[in-house]
Amino acid sequence: MFKLKVTDAKLLRDMATAISILVDEATFKIEPDGLKLRAMDPSRVAMIDFEWPKTIFEEYVCNEPTKMCINISELLKLLKRASKDEAVELSLDDKTGRLQVKITGKYSRDFTMPTLEASEEEVPTPKIAFNVKAKTTTQGLSQAIEDAQLVSDHVRIEADPEKLVLNAAGDLMGATITLQKGNDALLELEAKEGSKATFSLSYLAEIIKAASATSDIATLEFSTDMPIRIDFQQQKEGKLTFFLAPRIETD
Repeated sequence: MFKLKVTDAKLLRDMATAISILVDEATFKIEPDGLKLRAMDPSRVAMIDFEWPKTIFEEYVCNEPTKMCINISELLKLLKRASKDEAVELSLDDKTGRLQVKITGKYSRDFTMPTLEASEEEVPTPKIAFNVKAKTTTQGLSQAIEDAQLVSDHVRIEADPEKLVLNAAGDLMGATITLQKGNDALLELEAKEGSKATFSLSYLAEIIKAASATSDIATLEFSTDMPIRIDFQQQKEGKLTFFLAPRIETD
């Protein structure tokens, strides 16, 4: 049995939106210390690692660890009916196995939705040695990605100790976006060695657009031709991290 309650519906809706970018059927681990999700997208190009400790919730009851799989897009339809200052309560009906969604504000409404068979796959956290760590504003990163999208469907991200550079090249046009150490968009930069890797812009753009609603700060970590880790700073020790595999370019 579990019951979760948040008093800011937008917080829950924004997080569900970020999750829905990669997975449609999301298997959550509901444990005494909080809510967790680690899953890969169907193409296994990208991964999400999400945690909300119980301190984020107004009310959090979990008698024993359990798993719950739901269609995140269907849940989003219900959450979009809640305004920012309304409360949302999620609980599981032990008799029917259905998820109960209660939205309380100017008036109260109760919805139920089915749960799905929980995935048994355990997705491990990638163990990668990163040579570059860059902390940016999510707004600055989002604008840089939008600039790159004007000319191509993929982007090469490069870094040295002084700057982070995004290079995009299409059939007709090219773009170079430079975030110099010390400017407003690039807050911190550490580079053990010069590194570069190429990534799909469609994945990057969707991840950053969705996650930017939950965070003002993004931390990128990458090495040459290795997956990139993008961590979006959350409140109260929450975690929202994405991993994206690189495009391996052949000459």
